[in-house]
Amino acid sequence: MEKPSYFIGVDMSSETFTASVGTYPWRVVGSPESFENSAEGFGNLLEWLQKHGYKPDESIVCMEATGVYGQPLAYYLVAHNYFVAVEPPLKVKRAFPTHGHKNDITDSENLAEYAYRFFDELHLWQPPDNVLKQVKTLLKTREQLTRNLTAYKNTLKVLKREVVRTPTAEKMYEGLIGELKSLIGKIDEEIRSLMGKHPFFNPMLNLLLSIPGVGLQLASYVIVITQGGKREPKSRELAAYIGICPYEHSSGKSVYRRPHSKKNGSGSIRKLLYLSSLSLRTHEYYFKEYFLRKALQGKPKRLLINNISNKLLRIICAVMRSGRPYIPGYMSLNPVALRVKKCA
Repeated sequence: MEKPSYFIGVDMSSETFTASVGTYPWRVVGSPESFENSAEGFGNLLEWLQKHGYKPDESIVCMEATGVYGQPLAYYLVAHNYFVAVEPPLKVKRAFPTHGHKNDITDSENLAEYAYRFFDELHLWQPPDNVLKQVKTLLKTREQLTRNLTAYKNTLKVLKREVVRTPTAEKMYEGLIGELKSLIGKIDEEIRSLMGKHPFFNPMLNLLLSIPGVGLQLASYVIVITQGGKREPKSRELAAYIGICPYEHSSGKSVYRRPHSKKNGSGSIRKLLYLSSLSLRTHEYYFKEYFLRKALQGKPKRLLINNISNKLLRIICAVMRSGRPYIPGYMSLNPVALRVKKCA
């Protein structure tokens, strides 16, 4: 879109939200206004925007990613043809000095100014696919249930090693463990069912499952993160997003630290990649040979597992881009090297 005339910053909270408007050259237009965070408040905001002439094709609304607080308003504004950008709170915070007043009005004005200053870096928000939204919720629910399952198993193990046993408590924990296993199984079935019914996600899921070490959970996470392939899958960007990308830390001769990953992003997919890498190291010849060869050279084992995770991520992105299943033993040939060889 072309640079708009009006930049609308919206600061969200649980019960209310505040809107401020700025324009070019930068200045705040009018007075900020507060509304209820409800369907009635959304309607009042729309009337306020129309009253002051902030048309959809001349405006952009900037909000922070506040989850369920701001999500309904984002859906509402997009449905009424407004451009909406949902930005990471930390990124917005770092764009302004930490001193000075902080309240709903200044936050909304900062968001409007942020949209004005960083307009070329804004990513327009679009409602996610309903299937992806459900799959994402199911994956989060599964993660919570799995944590509870592990906790109950550990507690039951401790109870069974007590000198004075308590059969009633042990039976309760056994029942809870059985129930959680059943619920986790149902979640996996529902994820497979939702993906299987979708004309686009089902083929993509089958492509990812053809890769060694990739299971239903990891494949589903990748599809959710890339929005079903709408975002071009790039391994370096995904590695940075997930938190397995090693970063250099050095300055001159006095400051040096080994490159290490910052472990940002979702810990769930990072854990799945780690477990998949352990499986590949054990069962896949290529990865096993790579691990043993580098280990003999003195490389840290944890570093090698992280390298395998990055290699697996590159394979995942290549399969998604090509639209073809994984081919065991496939070797990519560099066209430039082939031309040089022919000339020789």
